[in-house]
Amino acid sequence: MADAATILHADLDAFYASVEQLLEPSLRGKPIAVGGGVVLAASYEAKAFGVHGGMSGRDARQLCPQLIFVGGHFSDYQRLGDAAIKVIGDFTPLVERISIDEAFADVAGCTHLFGTPAEIAATIRRRVRTELGLPISVGVARTKHLAKIASQVAKPDGLVVVDPAAELSFLHALPVELMWGVGPVTRTRLDAIGVATIGQLAELSERSLTRLLGPAAGEKLAALAWNRDPRQLKPHRRARSAGAQSALGRKPAVVQIIRPTLLHLADRVATRLRAKARPGRTVTVRVRFADLKSVTRSITLDAPVCTTVTLARLAENLVRVTLADHPGEKIISLLAISVSHLEEHWDLALELPLGLADEALRPGSPTGMARWAADCAIDKIRDRFGWEAIGYGSAALEAIRSVPDAFRRLAEKDL
Repeated sequence: MADAATILHADLDAFYASVEQLLEPSLRGKPIAVGGGVVLAASYEAKAFGVHGGMSGRDARQLCPQLIFVGGHFSDYQRLGDAAIKVIGDFTPLVERISIDEAFADVAGCTHLFGTPAEIAATIRRRVRTELGLPISVGVARTKHLAKIASQVAKPDGLVVVDPAAELSFLHALPVELMWGVGPVTRTRLDAIGVATIGQLAELSERSLTRLLGPAAGEKLAALAWNRDPRQLKPHRRARSAGAQSALGRKPAVVQIIRPTLLHLADRVATRLRAKARPGRTVTVRVRFADLKSVTRSITLDAPVCTTVTLARLAENLVRVTLADHPGEKIISLLAISVSHLEEHWDLALELPLGLADEALRPGSPTGMARWAADCAIDKIRDRFGWEAIGYGSAALEAIRSVPDAFRRLAEKDL
C-alpha cells in the first residue's frame, strides 16, 4: 500500500434527488422523494425524517407528511453522472467508476501538475458545483476502503482528508456500519455481541469474526478494521457478472409469485448478455426470507446461456431446490438472479437432437435455437420502439414494476 494519501473517493450527494432539485429550483430545501409506490431516492431534507431508498411510498408519507414525490429524469441522471466522472478524469486517467454517481481516483502521478491530493479534491468539488450545480463529497486516504469511509464522513457536501499518521484513530472511532460489507444482517450480529464501532471490531480476533460471520466476511472485515486493503484501482474494468434483483416486501413462496418475478429478472439479465454477446456458464439465484436470511444456489453449465426463458427456467429450478432445503420458510422478501463466468468470444454451437433430459435447456438444441431467435426479434423491436414495446406474456408483479427499468439500468456496469 502507498505511504501517502493519494486515493480519492468522490460521491455525489443524494444524487437523484439533487438532480431533481437542480432541474426544478422550487424543490430546493424541501423533502422530496424520487419514485411513487417505492422510494427510489430521497433528499437530505427527507432523510432527516427517516425516509430512505427502498421504502414504500406509504411508509414514507407516514414519516414525512409533507414529502413531495417526483418522477425520475433518468436521461439527466446519466448525463450529469457522466459529466461528474469526466471532471475527475480531467485530473488523472486512473479513475475507477463503481456506480453512476461515485468513483475512485488515484492522483499520485499528477500532484506535480495540480497540487496536493487535498487541493485536487477541493478543485473537483468546486468544478462539479460550478459547472454542474451538484454537491459532491470527497474522501482522501491511503486505501480505497478508508477513502470511501472518509467520503461518507464528509457528507453532505464536504471533504475529509485522512492523515496516514492518524488513520487508525480516525477509523476506530467510527460506527461499524460505515465499513464496506457491513449490511443490516451483519450489523445485527455485531450488535448482539456488543460491537458498535470499528475499533471494537478490530479488537476481536479473526477467528471470532469467522465463527460469527463466516470465513470470507470474517477475514475481510478483520483486515479492513486495521485498514489493510491492498486493492488497486481498476480503470475501465468490465463487469465479471450480470445480475438483477427484486425486493418483494413479504410475499408467499408460491409459484404464482416466483415464476413471473424470475421471468422479469431473467429478461433484464439475458438482454444485457445478448447485447454484449457475453453469455455465461454459471447461474446463481439468491432467495431472501422474511427474517432477512439469504440463501444462494448456483449451477455451472456445459454451454453458456443468454436466452430469457432458459435462464428463467434454470433459476426457477434453483429456487425450487432452495425452498425444498428450507421447508419452514413460507415467506420470501427478495429474489435475485446473476450470471457469471461470462464468455469473451462466443459463437452459438448447434447440437443434435439426442433426446437428452435437459435438451430444452441447451442453447444449441432446436428449442434453444428457437428461443434465441425469438429473443433476437424482441431485442430488435425494443431497440427501435423502447423496452416497454414488447415483452413476455407473464406479467411482472406490481412490486417489480414500481421500480422503473430505466432506473435499474443506471446501476448496471458495462459488460
